[in-house]
Amino acid sequence: MSDQANQTLLSFDCGKKRIGVAVGQTITATATALETIKTINGKPDWDNISHLIKEWSPNRLVVGNPLQLDGSRQEMTDIAERFSRQLEGRYHIPVDMIEEQLSSYEARRELKSTYDLDAVAARLILETWLNENL
Repeated sequence: MSDQANQTLLSFDCGKKRIGVAVGQTITATATALETIKTINGKPDWDNISHLIKEWSPNRLVVGNPLQLDGSRQEMTDIAERFSRQLEGRYHIPVDMIEEQLSSYEARRELKSTYDLDAVAARLILETWLNENL
């Protein structure tokens, strides 16, 4: 896609306790796990997220949409959708939600541990977006 030839994207794997973050570029169609942000009383750490937005100047944000295996909604679906709306409202950057079934499972399988699990899950989410949109 010519309008996405050279964009930077940040991806988020939103959870109740932690939010994994990854960065990627459309020009290389690659993604890298960045960090895991702890939530504060169940709410996103907006100061830390703002720092990442300023540091990376993304053109687009991608948020994993956690659905059940049968495609039905779950509690985390509502949390991720709320987070997505808050991102768009705060930063005025386009936000895409992408289905992310089993991203944490795949990240755990890849890592063989839970260290940095959320950031790797965010990377897998972004890789899925890149594969589906480029």
